[in-house]
Amino acid sequence: MQANDNNIHLTRAEVDFFVENGYLGPYAAMSPAEMALIRSEIEEQVLSTDGPNPRSRAQSRHMDQPVVYDLATHPAIIDRIAGLLGPDLVVWATNFWLKPPGGVEIPWHQDINFWPLEPPLNTSAWIAIDNVTVENSCVQIIPGSHREALPHTKAEEGMAFGKMADPAAFDASGALNMELKPGEFFIFSERTLHRSSVNSSKMRRLGISIRVTLPIVHVFQDSAPLHLGHTAILAKGKDVMGFNRYAGRP
Repeated sequence: MQANDNNIHLTRAEVDFFVENGYLGPYAAMSPAEMALIRSEIEEQVLSTDGPNPRSRAQSRHMDQPVVYDLATHPAIIDRIAGLLGPDLVVWATNFWLKPPGGVEIPWHQDINFWPLEPPLNTSAWIAIDNVTVENSCVQIIPGSHREALPHTKAEEGMAFGKMADPAAFDASGALNMELKPGEFFIFSERTLHRSSVNSSKMRRLGISIRVTLPIVHVFQDSAPLHLGHTAILAKGKDVMGFNRYAGRP
């Protein structure tokens, strides 16, 4: 879809496109030069240090790193997602996706099969920190695949995940490559099928996913892949439900 970078509030045509296809973008949150400064901070202060999740330096860094918190609450992202989910938004998870040269395949999957949410409602933004191309393993998506929940089965040997969408349950012939410049992002549904191949290039690929839901959703914040003491961000509006734990900018 043609990006509408000049207005961070979605048009009706963009909303209709998302309902039909399960994704939007790419959009630019910032220029490649602006992202270059953020990339240096991420490399020096985030990827090289332990965070609040003892299982992974890549997860939940919005809790301890202002640079990640600021990316997770960027108006170019949050205001667009508000056009899909409404004015009250919760960023419940952040995760870096670092794939070095030779990094293994992530199989086709629907995210909701892996998440501790009830009801299972989420919109994600995937933000490019590096230049993301077909060669260094950009995300691929299948437009329209969000319209049904698909069975998942044991993943093949050597893949990054333990489960994958059953290959007999979908047709991947219409897959799109989401190539992104640094600072660009795309938005997708919790049921949109996506994957990334082996990184066959000599270039690292780094991005971050921002997971956004509503205050009506219970986030089981002490359940995998989260961790004991996990907190979310009330990114926009208010929470009159009180189901989830929040923290401010670190």
